[in-house]
Parts: sequence; C-alpha cells; structure tokens
Amino acid sequence: MSIVIGVGAVILNEQNEVLLILRGKEPEAGKWSIPGGKVDPYETLQQAVIREVQEEVNLCIEPGELICTSELISESNEQHILSLIYSTRTTTGTAINREPDKLLDMKWFPLTNLPPNIAMFSAQALLLTQQQLI
Repeated sequence: MSIVIGVGAVILNEQNEVLLILRGKEPEAGKWSIPGGKVDPYETLQQAVIREVQEEVNLCIEPGELICTSELISESNEQHILSLIYSTRTTTGTAINREPDKLLDMKWFPLTNLPPNIAMFSAQALLLTQQQLI
C-alpha cells in the first residue's frame, strides 16, 4: 500500500453554488466530489491545487484558507490518501470538463441542495463550508 498526498478545492461562484465533478474512476467512482488530485514531486500544495483545478475544470484559482484534511484508504487502489482541502477563489476561466475520460459530469450545486452521493473525500469540506456560509 502506498501513501499519497492529495489536494482538493472548494470552488464557489457568486450565487454560493459549489462546483462538483462526478468521478468516473476509483477511488469513489460514481460519486460527486470537489476537484482535486495528487501532488506531483517537487510541487507545493498550493501549486498542486492550482494545477489540478486547471487540468480538470479549466478554472484559474487562487487558493485561500485550508478548510480541512481528508483521509481515505482505498483497498481497490492499494492507497492511503491524505488530502488537504482549500477554499478557493476563481480568477479567470469558464468551467468546462477537460478530463471527460475521468469525469462523468460537472455541475454547480447550491450549498443548500447538494446531491446525496457525495464522495468521502469532499464531505467534511462541504459541511464546513455550508456551516460557514449558511
């Protein structure tokens, strides 16, 4: 089993809707998640979250506060994933799915009406964001 460091981004628009992606691959395939991924070698956490969001959903973001950490043990991938999840602010770009082979769908959801099948990776960060803004 390998240990993986990851990052995630809670991206809100002006209507307090959060951008979620429907995962097509394990871990947590078929669940709605915030954008994010693995930290590359020699990359800072903030560089990683900026890169992952750009690669997945075409947005340029500015990382804000660290919201929380997330831990997931994926037996199917033989990985222990530790992720740091940031609040972010969009600076430029239009949200589009740039990885249709990995992301089945992408939608903006009101924080008060999230889909029921939220990925564990994202659940705590979304709950904390809801509590802060609602």
